Amino acid sequence: MGNPAAANVPAATLFSQGVRQFSDAMASPNVNVNVLRLTVQHWATTTYQDEPNYDFTTRNIPQTFWTEMYRDVLSSLQEAKRLIPANTAITEAAQKNQIAIADIMQVHAFSVLVNMFGDVPYTEALDPNNLFPKYDDAKTIYDDLLKRLDADIAAMTPTAAGFSSTADIVYGGNVAKWIKYANSLKMKLAMTIADVDAAKAKTAVEQANAGAFTSAADNAVVQYFATTPNNNPIWADLIQSKRQDFVAAEALVNRLNTLNDPRLPIYFKPNDNGAYVGGRVGANNTYTLFAKPGAILEKPDLPALLLSYDEIEFFRAEAIARGFTVPGTAQEHYNNAVTASIVYWGGTAAQAAAYLAQPAVAYATAAGDWKQKIGIQKWIALYNRPVDAWTEVRRLDQPALTAPLAAKSGYPTRLTYPTNEQTLNNENYTAAAAKIGGDKVETKVFWDKF
Repeated sequence: MGNPAAANVPAATLFSQGVRQFSDAMASPNVNVNVLRLTVQHWATTTYQDEPNYDFTTRNIPQTFWTEMYRDVLSSLQEAKRLIPANTAITEAAQKNQIAIADIMQVHAFSVLVNMFGDVPYTEALDPNNLFPKYDDAKTIYDDLLKRLDADIAAMTPTAAGFSSTADIVYGGNVAKWIKYANSLKMKLAMTIADVDAAKAKTAVEQANAGAFTSAADNAVVQYFATTPNNNPIWADLIQSKRQDFVAAEALVNRLNTLNDPRLPIYFKPNDNGAYVGGRVGANNTYTLFAKPGAILEKPDLPALLLSYDEIEFFRAEAIARGFTVPGTAQEHYNNAVTASIVYWGGTAAQAAAYLAQPAVAYATAAGDWKQKIGIQKWIALYNRPVDAWTEVRRLDQPALTAPLAAKSGYPTRLTYPTNEQTLNNENYTAAAAKIGGDKVETKVFWDKF
């Protein structure tokens, strides 16, 4: 007879579980969960071409990701928030810190859902007594998420305790780091809506900037372990499965080769002839002939980034280019971002300096306007961050990606709603689909103005 399920789960355990599930979903390359490395053309596949050609429904990818976010991430964090006030063993300030930290993670997860789908259940979500939640307007959700972050920042006391060092798998109990996370996430959400609400974006960015990440030491990192089941999900698909499904995509490899990018031999292993050649997305690619995901990605304990300093520096560069009041210059923050990415992946500051000195990379001389300069370098830096890379490709419209050989649609600007929503929550699904202009992958999310 098996062990009975636990009658009471500690809030800290639920928090850790929610964060872990969020990290897994964001990092996974599993074709049933997250195929966005293919969509942003960082990777290509060897044999199975449905997903590279924008077929997200055969494997019901939207439903799997949606379920993981609502059931495994948001519900765990919501239950943690409910239970925290009952823990009389910690101070009131510690309770407030824990609730705010769990809420920050919820804000992050909800922002991902909006970025992927558009309008989603929000005000009526996470209520076990409401099986048919309505969908909320995406812009209204974003506005509320920014308000929640303001409240979370105000509620936290850096000198009081947060979660324990073991329960807090991101910052080991450091509340001051969570305050930086909240400010950085506020900046991220604000910059995401800059094309549709420049005034709100400007105000939020200028408020958050001083409290946001200032070095790579602030990175929000989930450290995986070398032993199962707590290993990075990438290892499971690249090594544990013993499959040979993924190769480098030509769009990224060609760019890295052209720019003499020092991250090339880190991002990828060469093909069997010792060359870095990328495969065509949507075409069958012989495994031995093309570069493969790098050896660093084969490590079971590879850490996952939830939010990073280089990402925030790119946002600062963009904010200045947009005319927001942020100290420094766009070029300085662009240089900081590129350098931080190269160093994070194992390169050196000297390599970064030489890379940035090239006319094709230098902010002053690189091709295009600020969207192109920042967009291309951010696309390179967000390697292994497929969800965020897809958001930035859509938002900045950079780089211009060649459609896969047998694309089933135009470039996907959202995921369609899950099949379960169509069948089980049809009335609300139908209303939501009509409101956004149709439940199609080409229907743009509200912030995707251009």
